Amino acid sequence: MTDLSDLPPLWPVHRARALRPALPLLAALALWLYAVRHTDVSRLDDYGLVTALHPGFWAGLVVLTAGFWYTVRDRGRPGGWPAAYVLGLLVMERATQAVLYPTPLYAWAWKHDGVVDHLLTAGGLQTADRIGDMAVYDQWPGFFAAQAALVRLLGVDSAAMYMAWWPLASSLLLLFPLLLVYRTFTEDRRLIWTAVWLFSVANWVGQDYFSPQSVAFALHLGVLAVVLRRYGRSGGGGAGDSGRRGQAIWTVVLTVLVTAIVISHQLTPAMLVVSLLALVLLRRHRDWVPVVTTVVIFLAWCLTAALPFLSAALPDMLRAVGDVGGNVETGYGATPTGAGAIATSWAARLLSGCVLLLAAAGVWLQPVLRYRAMPLLVITAAPLPMFVASSYGSEMIFRVLMFILPGVAFFAAAALLPKVRTLAAAEAAAARASGDARLRDADRVPARGSTGDRSRSRSRTGFGIRVRGPLPVLLAGTLAFVPSYSGKDRVNYFPPQEVALVGQLFDEAPEGSLVVAANRNYPLAYASYGSIDHYWFLEDDRSHVDEIVRDPAGTLATDMAGVDRPSRAYFLFTQGQLANSEMNGQLTGAQLSSVLDSVAASPRFRLVAENSAGSVYALRQAQEAGGTQGPRRTEGAEATEGTEAEGGVER
Repeated sequence: MTDLSDLPPLWPVHRARALRPALPLLAALALWLYAVRHTDVSRLDDYGLVTALHPGFWAGLVVLTAGFWYTVRDRGRPGGWPAAYVLGLLVMERATQAVLYPTPLYAWAWKHDGVVDHLLTAGGLQTADRIGDMAVYDQWPGFFAAQAALVRLLGVDSAAMYMAWWPLASSLLLLFPLLLVYRTFTEDRRLIWTAVWLFSVANWVGQDYFSPQSVAFALHLGVLAVVLRRYGRSGGGGAGDSGRRGQAIWTVVLTVLVTAIVISHQLTPAMLVVSLLALVLLRRHRDWVPVVTTVVIFLAWCLTAALPFLSAALPDMLRAVGDVGGNVETGYGATPTGAGAIATSWAARLLSGCVLLLAAAGVWLQPVLRYRAMPLLVITAAPLPMFVASSYGSEMIFRVLMFILPGVAFFAAAALLPKVRTLAAAEAAAARASGDARLRDADRVPARGSTGDRSRSRSRTGFGIRVRGPLPVLLAGTLAFVPSYSGKDRVNYFPPQEVALVGQLFDEAPEGSLVVAANRNYPLAYASYGSIDHYWFLEDDRSHVDEIVRDPAGTLATDMAGVDRPSRAYFLFTQGQLANSEMNGQLTGAQLSSVLDSVAASPRFRLVAENSAGSVYALRQAQEAGGTQGPRRTEGAEATEGTEAEGGVER
């Protein structure tokens, strides 16, 4: 008779232990799938997706975060598990909206789709002699040309077919350069992956949507990774002719990356220049090739292709220099209004403030990083002076926050760990084992600051957050991301009925027509920007807005007069405009409804189209016969491609 106790186990204990981290990950994803199947987004309130989400979503985030922390802190776990958890986090963070909403989010994403569509249909963008609302796209066309090529390659009708998934794609695109930057200073995977996690949950600004900034930011991190890892080393990793060839290859790579940034975005090259210049001037980097290459390419583009736009915008740009208060204020139509908007705005502020405080604690508590990771600290602080340079459409504060976040997340993660080890410290430890006195001496000072009695005494005297409360901190940050990122989806989501209504308008509007709306928060607003004019009356002078509120139909009819046949003047009202106006301190819902009621009751207008998401009215052209005043237009060149912070959606 066989003794079963002598048989080997069907599932070895060590293999079962190795797969144990999969359980929380799979449980979290199962809860997420269940939650998205039972979430109704048809009636969003002022808290956006926060109150609409099924409780299973929140439970999934808790399970995922707890599983990540208990996995990443175990040095015996395989290195792939933290990466799997981060991928799970990105899916839950950035793919939830794409799964739940039947149409892409964000008016600015729809705007960029319009630019790509214009490029595909017209075969090119507007020339330099047409400086206006879209000049910033016409003269920085890199992103749009690449998207036009991608649309052709995929064989889809437009970029709208995939842009709902762009936040997930752009977040995944950031991972590789981010890991390269972090691995320049440490091989401690606890620090690396905790930093990546904090970066993901603190990156609520909303620049991951379908925009030039989303790609330019990833390229920006790629340039920094190349500079930190390949320049300043002997010949790019070698000596003699092979070293020079290696450095030349990396210079070509750098040139390609910088060129792609410069032709696609206005602000990112400036942020890159200040970062590289800070490294050189503070003697944390000794090679001038990267900064000189960047400056030359940037200036070449500004003095040629972008010169018409910059010439028109230069007076406003010069007035903004030094006006720090003006550069960070929001102004009319950009103030969160209502309990939901205020709550989500404060959630975002508290999330950013806490991560910044954690970063300061990490710099203080980890002297080894303060010494060995000084280049990253310099890069983190370099964008701060940009507050002095420009308001960037009232969103400079959000852009600066985004550009400093990689470094902030790294040092914040260090505050959550009891002890970190830099790459240089690891090399010095190996040197001690081999008897290399030079490397041993190089590591001596930071090593004393990073371990021993001083570190332990700080943990006992009030700085113990890094060893006592990492999991609650990670949980709080991960949960706070949801209202910060998705709390204003009532403004950002356009139901299929609204998309259909606006699409019908632009399909029927003759060339040269004028579309009047309260604001630009509706889909397809730029579907025919080469042939259709726009006027958003809430962006006009406040005195004129007051005139419209007092006499909506009469004032709007006067504003819209002068459009010659066969063109038409249309008044468009949608739920997206109403939500944006209410939640950002423009006009109340009652005021906008009175504007619509006045237009609907006026004999000067006739109803063209209507559904549950809005209405379209046309100005009767008989009214134009006695009018001499031309139609009002939204004029002026834009300095940015726009974000959700612009127009008052602070995210």
